[in-house]
Amino acid sequence: MNNVFDIVFDDQYFLVLNKIARIVVQPGPKKEKRTLTSLLEKHLKEKIYICHRLDKNTQGLIIYAKNKKVHKNITGQFQRREVKKKYLALTEGNFKKGKGTFRGLILDKEGRRFKEKPKESETFYKVLERREGFDFLELIPKTGRTNQIRIHLAQARHPILGEKKYAFRRDFMIKFNKLALCAYWLQLRHPVSRERIVIKIGVPEYMKNFIETRR
Repeated sequence: MNNVFDIVFDDQYFLVLNKIARIVVQPGPKKEKRTLTSLLEKHLKEKIYICHRLDKNTQGLIIYAKNKKVHKNITGQFQRREVKKKYLALTEGNFKKGKGTFRGLILDKEGRRFKEKPKESETFYKVLERREGFDFLELIPKTGRTNQIRIHLAQARHPILGEKKYAFRRDFMIKFNKLALCAYWLQLRHPVSRERIVIKIGVPEYMKNFIETRR
């Protein structure tokens, strides 16, 4: 792995990266020149097409198509909610229930600025491990709203460790220097063969090490 991404799947049609946190995928309002997309195109020496979003501060799996036809196929799968994703997170405090579902209307901060309307959202969670002061969760978003998982956990008063957009960091009992959220699993149909493709990465070292020190 270089210092920004690791290619975990690659064929002639599309590729999947494991992106580190703290780099934007493509230019935003600040018009960043150093993005995941620009670095990948420089590495591959060819034009590629991003298929979905992954927040700057979130680590994990992200899909790029190698041509416009494949891009249309994969983005169509996302629009039809055929692509499945799972996340891992460390969250403040301990949930009363070992699993459950968040549902409701949400709107991220950017959406509020542009006066968009709140949208229905749904996220399933399961507690994988409990520790004093925090939980280790698996989360499955059933809808694909911007910052959905971060908003749901903040609303549940169990914000992700390191969260500073939807929670006040001064209120955290446990201090964490990055957002403890990783997109670690995804499933889609191959755009040409239609074979079911499942791609998974391990628990990030920074999460694993933190959990081990709190046993």
